[in-house]
Amino acid sequence: MIEKNIADTSAMPLSPEALAGLGGGEIAYLRTIRSEDVPRLFPQAPQIAPGLTLFTLHAADGTPIMLTDSREAALANASEHELITVSVH
Repeated sequence: MIEKNIADTSAMPLSPEALAGLGGGEIAYLRTIRSEDVPRLFPQAPQIAPGLTLFTLHAADGTPIMLTDSREAALANASEHELITVSVH
């Protein structure tokens, strides 16, 4: 008998569109950024001194939700809005 080799799709990477659909407004991730990146992610933010490490909270689709100088504040904001935070590598 010849066995068919069936690919295991669980290890296949998700497309950006598929990843964006995950979580349905319930999942967020925390990211560390430099203050020099703030204007690109948060164009409405006031000018911030260069060289600072800041934290951003993002929706599963990558949409920036908030900017803060405290990891704890970002996690508290996620909790207040009933968002589950996940680790992204």
